[in-house]
Amino acid sequence: MNLEVNNLWVINVFGVKIWITETIVNTWIIMAVLITLAVIIRVKLRNFQVVPTGFQNFVEAAVEAFDNFTKDTVGDRFSYIAPWFFMVFVFLLTSCLFSMFGLRAPTADWATTFAFSLGTFFIMIFMGLKHRKGKYLKSFIEPNVILLPINLIGEVAKPISLSFRLFGNMLSGTILLTLYYALTPLFLQIGIPAVLHAIFDVAFGALQTYIFVIISFMYVRGAAEENM
Repeated sequence: MNLEVNNLWVINVFGVKIWITETIVNTWIIMAVLITLAVIIRVKLRNFQVVPTGFQNFVEAAVEAFDNFTKDTVGDRFSYIAPWFFMVFVFLLTSCLFSMFGLRAPTADWATTFAFSLGTFFIMIFMGLKHRKGKYLKSFIEPNVILLPINLIGEVAKPISLSFRLFGNMLSGTILLTLYYALTPLFLQIGIPAVLHAIFDVAFGALQTYIFVIISFMYVRGAAEENM
C-alpha cells in the first residue's frame, strides 16, 4: 500500500511526454475485468428467456434495481440517464473492492474522481439545456443579473466538491491502512487487515459510491426540472 501515485513509465509522442501512472494502469485493469465480465454476461444471455431463471434472473434483478433507484431519484422523465450512472456505480464499486487485493484504488487519485465529476457536470448542463432550454440559462441571472458571477461559481463548484468528497474519503482509507501496515509488527498484519479492508474498502467504499451517484442525480435533476 502506497500513498504516492507512482509513475510506471513514460511514452514520448512527438516530443511530448505522456506519463503512464499507477492509477492509469489500475484503471485499465478494472476496465478489462468489467469488459470481460460484460462479454461473458452477453454470451450467457444469448438464449434469452421470457420467464427469467438462474443467471438471467440475477442480471435482470440487478439492472431493474438500479433502474428503479434512478426513477425514484430523478423521476421517470429523466430515467434514461441510468445506463451512464450504472457504469459509474459499477466502476467505482469495483475500484473499492479491488483495493482489497492490494490494487491501489483509482478513486484514491483526484484525477479519477474529477473525471467522473466532470461527466456529471456535462450531463447536468446537457439536461438543463435539453429540458429547460432558455430558462436554464436564465436561472444564472436570477433573481438579479448582478448575481451571475456567484451563480456561475456555484455551478462550477459542484463537480469540484463532488470529486473532492469521493477522493477525500477514499484517500483517507488508503492513508489509514498504509499507516497500519507501516507501524504494526508482522504478526499483527495477519487477519486484522482483512477486517480493516472490509470496513474501509467494502463498507465505506460502497457508501461513498452510493453518495456520489445520488448527489449526481440530484445535480442533474436540479438542472433539468422546473422549480427544483
